[in-house]
Amino acid sequence: MKVAIYARVSTSDKEQNPETQLIPLREFVNDQKWVLFKEYTDQAPATDLVHRTAWRELLDAASKRKFDLLTVWRMDRAFRSVLDAATTLERLRTWGVGLRSYTEPWLDTTSPFGEALYYITVAYAQLERGILRERVKAGMERARKQGHRIGRPMVTDRPDFQKCFGAILERLAQGKVSRRQAAKELKIGYATLKRLLDVRKKPSG
Repeated sequence: MKVAIYARVSTSDKEQNPETQLIPLREFVNDQKWVLFKEYTDQAPATDLVHRTAWRELLDAASKRKFDLLTVWRMDRAFRSVLDAATTLERLRTWGVGLRSYTEPWLDTTSPFGEALYYITVAYAQLERGILRERVKAGMERARKQGHRIGRPMVTDRPDFQKCFGAILERLAQGKVSRRQAAKELKIGYATLKRLLDVRKKPSG
């Protein structure tokens, strides 16, 4: 049996490494005495199909029946929603390609029972993500009502920034330091410093 491996990590987490998924998947394929057709790896969010070029390449190979089984670390590595999962599964079935999840061994679309569990699992995963989003949204709304700032703190709120900004401005006015050097000392970008200086130049009222 020819097997394709797919791994995906998100660009939002720089600490992720696709090898964490690929190594056990390779071992799994080897233990089953299957033939590894190809490894496909993407570094993009599940919903970003534009940058998931490996996933598109994989589906193209599947449509040409170049392999018999697709293995993934977990179902959410491959699909962005229940609808996407169901639609893709139908396409894979048409092409004669099965689907198995390494960390969810009961999800094996080559058997009727595994296929049923597959639909249940992806539906639950989407429901869980939806609940999490609602909790985050509710938490942010509560924080706003309590007067807390949402998002990253502003650079001007840093104690060290407040302490040395005035002195840096004076040195800038005297020509003792360049804007780039001032930005470096303040630990901010040049563009950020320029915006702060522009704001100070604007007349009040």
